[in-house]
Amino acid sequence: MSAETGTRNIVVVGGGIIGSTTAYFLSRHPSYDPSKDNITLLEASKIAGGASGKAGGLLATWAYPAALVPLSFRLHRELADAHDGRERWGYREVNCGQVDCKGRAIEKVEKKSKDGAKEGSSVSLEKRSAAALKKLKGAGVPEDLDWLDADAVNYYESMSGPGETAQVHPYLFTTSMAKLAEEKGVKIELGAMVKSINTTSTSEKAVESVMYSTPDSDAPKTILASIVVLAAGPWTSRVWPSAPITALRAHSVTIKPTRPVSAYALFTEISLAAHTLGRPAVRAAPEIYARPDGEVYACGEGDSLVPLPATTANVEVDQQRCDDIIASVGTVSEELREGEVHARQACYLPNTAVRGGPFVGLTSVTGLIMAAGHTCWGIQNAPGTGKCVSEMCFDGKVRSANLSSLDPRKFGV
Repeated sequence: MSAETGTRNIVVVGGGIIGSTTAYFLSRHPSYDPSKDNITLLEASKIAGGASGKAGGLLATWAYPAALVPLSFRLHRELADAHDGRERWGYREVNCGQVDCKGRAIEKVEKKSKDGAKEGSSVSLEKRSAAALKKLKGAGVPEDLDWLDADAVNYYESMSGPGETAQVHPYLFTTSMAKLAEEKGVKIELGAMVKSINTTSTSEKAVESVMYSTPDSDAPKTILASIVVLAAGPWTSRVWPSAPITALRAHSVTIKPTRPVSAYALFTEISLAAHTLGRPAVRAAPEIYARPDGEVYACGEGDSLVPLPATTANVEVDQQRCDDIIASVGTVSEELREGEVHARQACYLPNTAVRGGPFVGLTSVTGLIMAAGHTCWGIQNAPGTGKCVSEMCFDGKVRSANLSSLDPRKFGV
């Protein structure tokens, strides 16, 4: 804060879910005065261009860390109530369970279309027949989860009670948070790749400015900053090298099923016969989330085969990994096997190098706040993170939660 004018120059680095919700809560803090306080969000590519736009969107009271989850889960509901989130970003309660399956080998048959021409088609599994539904019930499958193939399910176990799990559409939620922040005076600059966070040269370092490049300028730009919120996800260590943040690539697909399916998030274990994925018999563990927009999201295991690229726009998608996800979920659900694939995509998750994430709090540099390393629970924990960071900026301390266990300074940052 400027001692002369009382002005705060707050710069948020990163336009993913953490940066966007932080900008939102900064713009809603009671002490925020748009006539004096300048809040700028710098994003190297586009809002929700990375994992924040390609995640599953599951919210759960049993997620981690415990320091953030209760606050964040409650705030999700409050945000949905305040801004029509059920319509705007698909907020809703969702059932959640884990299911063990034996993937079916699907045989093709020939059938005729209306004009008499032959076309390849899969045999209907008739899993909604009385016998099929009886099998599903015998395996513990809830009655409304009728889009799993009866002969594929070994057993089902619920992972949530009423009100314990919900979901949002990650891309819509993130872009909505950014838009709502912008409406309250936050300046969002896209294509702004941060080169450095500049600090004072005194023994007790403090942030001074942020230097970044833009496509429309040959020379770097510099913006004064009294507070910098570092929320660049897996790119955090590129901006601040001492940050113990690593990157893990994850692939996912979205499928439009052949009919509307019930609201379930499924953690699966699927035994696949030899050659199902063109390899010997394996076990796959895709996560499958039905969404209120009619799509089904499915993701596979992560990998570290390709280094983190310069921006979210340069992420490399391995088509074979996407095909494996599609094939795996297709062995346990006719609706998904026969559905239309809408997206094949990849992103990088921000992990931590020293322990389970995230890091949320002040650092050893005055004015530098870190909010990164949220792993696969970034969407879940974004509102709580954003609210707590806004309190750090305007109140000088966190009032809404005890984040001492997430303090970056405990890990040398």
